[in-house]
Amino acid sequence: MSTAQLPPVAPEVTATLVEDLSPRLRKRLDAAVTKLGARPAHREGDTVTIAVDEETDLRLHAPGGVVATADSITCDCLLAPACVHRAAAACAAPTADPAPEPAGQPDPPVVESASPTDDTVPAPDVASPAQRAAAGAVWSAAAAVLEAGVDGAGAVAQAALLRAAHTARLQHLPRVAGAALSVVTLLRAARAGDPSYRTAGLVTALAELLGTAHRVGIASGAELAAVRGRSRRPYSPDGSLRLYGLFTEPVVTDSGHGGVRTWVAGPDGRLFTVGDVAPGGVGRALGVADRAVRLGESALTHRELGRAGLAVSGATVSPDGRLGAGKGVRAVTARGAGWTEQPLAALWEMPPFQQATQALRSTSRYADPDAGGSDLLFLDVELRGPVREQGGTCLLALCDGGIAVRLTVADDDPALAHRDNLMLLATAPGTRLRIIGRLIPALHPRLALLACSHPTGEGTIDLGFDRLRRADLPVPDAQVHPAPPEPGDSGAHSPLHLLERRVEQTVPAGRAALGMLGDVSAETGRLRRAGLPTAAGLLSALCASAARRERDHFGRLLPADTDGFAIHWLSAARYTSAVSESLCTAAWEPTGEGTAAPDKLPAPPDQADGA
Repeated sequence: MSTAQLPPVAPEVTATLVEDLSPRLRKRLDAAVTKLGARPAHREGDTVTIAVDEETDLRLHAPGGVVATADSITCDCLLAPACVHRAAAACAAPTADPAPEPAGQPDPPVVESASPTDDTVPAPDVASPAQRAAAGAVWSAAAAVLEAGVDGAGAVAQAALLRAAHTARLQHLPRVAGAALSVVTLLRAARAGDPSYRTAGLVTALAELLGTAHRVGIASGAELAAVRGRSRRPYSPDGSLRLYGLFTEPVVTDSGHGGVRTWVAGPDGRLFTVGDVAPGGVGRALGVADRAVRLGESALTHRELGRAGLAVSGATVSPDGRLGAGKGVRAVTARGAGWTEQPLAALWEMPPFQQATQALRSTSRYADPDAGGSDLLFLDVELRGPVREQGGTCLLALCDGGIAVRLTVADDDPALAHRDNLMLLATAPGTRLRIIGRLIPALHPRLALLACSHPTGEGTIDLGFDRLRRADLPVPDAQVHPAPPEPGDSGAHSPLHLLERRVEQTVPAGRAALGMLGDVSAETGRLRRAGLPTAAGLLSALCASAARRERDHFGRLLPADTDGFAIHWLSAARYTSAVSESLCTAAWEPTGEGTAAPDKLPAPPDQADGA
């Protein structure tokens, strides 16, 4: 049985079923989840039935597609309803997205912080005692997950986090609740051996969860509103828009979804997207590209929109720039613009360093989800040739300021054209192109190449769909020497990874993994010699906290300081992220202007404010 066959289960249902188990059955829960995953299941209407054994069936009833109550999971065994099977089924199923908040309980109003000179502005808004308690429960559950690591954070620990997430949602803390559900989803993927799971993703999710939960108790005004987050990301009215197509990219996710995203720009350079993504994988992505855009009366396909224009009235736009397709939206085809024509040409006029700095704000691991912005860069480059890396081959190009940029494949699926196009472009050093790429945060300038001007100068290329031919490329210039120099910024050789790997090492195996390291003076010494004394101090404090266990007067070990260790880990995680982003920004500075000196690297988050 695949978990994809099971209907999603509301977080509070899973939490309730696990909490109702006896201590003896809780110890058997993880094994029951694994065993249940090997049993056959079939769907009939809104009900999925799992054959626990030859005489016992387990049923999940999901009217509307979601198991919303504990009574909707039933079992035929003799111990039901107090059996382990019901809780195991809930733990094996995907976690449902939170339901809308109860009617009559709107989100608390956003109150701006008062300025000293304006007596008419209300006093700073603060979290209620119930919200602080809910956030504290989430912190404790997340700290327990960090303490145990993936290996020890089984169904019981996950259920505790789901219960805390449900309480946070009821207290109007949707950002905290959503972060908790993300951690649970990643924990399950890690424990199931999902090939799409990455430890770095769980590191980010845990740090986001711990940091956000802590900030609830100390934030006020606009900061508190951001920490609370939104129950939904609503589409807001944006009147009439004149839009110009840029390009279309395929979207293929690890979860099996596929589709397209078409990028358009307004006269002021603001970027918008029109998407169509649903279950179906790369096959659907290839098919949807030539389907009509779901926006008003437009008959344009996504590929056509990427080179044409739209006039939209009654437009609605989400915080991240997605255009809504509601009933009140009207859209008709209009003239587009070339990349060298205004208003699109203005996108390439901003210096690369400034573009990278702005893009990094939207790709930051802990960016405000409602902050908006784009991770795209618009560059004029000269191709220099292929560069071999540990993970394969990329294409080096030079842009304004003498910045050497590594261009990589946006998606390696052989059904898409990304890889073939990049390899063909790598055979044409000296070619000048206008490109669009997605920033990849790294210690050297790096982009995933998405679209480019045609090498002949006529039109543009959607590199995921269009396939270049050798005849499209200019004859190589014999004067061009494609062998490029390696990036020379000091950040590319930063020993920051010594701290990063200890932060990541905690997540799979828990606090004990660091507690057994012993002496780390060699690593801290190397960090100090590299001008990173704060990183050295954080590494030393993190490992010391992991190893510290106090004893009572009788020599018995006292419970570990889970909260203290979580604070040290969170500070280290947020620090490494901040420094990595600083080094990434510095790498985009024009050649000769230097990179971030060690004493200019960002200080770590203050432990008192929970990072």
